[in-house]
Amino acid sequence: MNLGTPIATGNTAKVYLYNNKIYKVFSDSLPVEESQKEAKKQQYAHSCGLPVPEVVDVTNIDGKQVIIMEHIKGRTLGDLLTDNMENAEYYMGMSVDIQMGIHQIKAHSIELMSEKLHRQIESASELDNELKSALFRKLESMTYEKTLCHGDFHLYNLILSENNVTIIDWVDSSAGDRRADVYRTYLLYSQVSKELADVYMRLYCEKRGMSKEEVCQWAPIIAAARLSERVSSEDPKRLLEIVHQI
Repeated sequence: MNLGTPIATGNTAKVYLYNNKIYKVFSDSLPVEESQKEAKKQQYAHSCGLPVPEVVDVTNIDGKQVIIMEHIKGRTLGDLLTDNMENAEYYMGMSVDIQMGIHQIKAHSIELMSEKLHRQIESASELDNELKSALFRKLESMTYEKTLCHGDFHLYNLILSENNVTIIDWVDSSAGDRRADVYRTYLLYSQVSKELADVYMRLYCEKRGMSKEEVCQWAPIIAAARLSERVSSEDPKRLLEIVHQI
């Protein structure tokens, strides 16, 4: 089946627009249940009343796992910001309001953040056993109310269509601590721009009434988990420096 040229390519999948539907085609290296796992998370977020693309089908095409979903027309907030950097505060503020809305939802029937982070840290080859043990102890010591967390929240996963914003890419979502989710977003932004990352952190903390210090309690754990992703654009040395703050 010829889906044409991908409209986006990520670390684990290619995305195609075909017959006014989005086809997310997964890499062969991923576990066989990956598409089902992601689709269930996206369906869960949709069932919570969030603006999320509807899953149409989960199938196999030419031996590859595929999620077929609703096509949302529009542009990402990331693209809009790139076109007009003077509006950074506006777009970042809009995104923070959306993320805070996600964090208002008490999460059930979805993967626990603690289990996900434990698995990622365990698989990070850059970490020795002593450091992993210290990270696991810190993870176990963290107490929090379990809320819905996106896990990969940033401006490029928010599509503005007329006056509505749709939240995409729910593969990393879990039931966990909003502070961990906020630090994850901060870590992603700081990879590209410390200035934008600081704007984001300031706005979230101001709107939520929390301190940056509260959020940064999660820094070593989230940075350690990020190591397992082996993203080519990320610097492992930068992450290890954060991890060693433990």
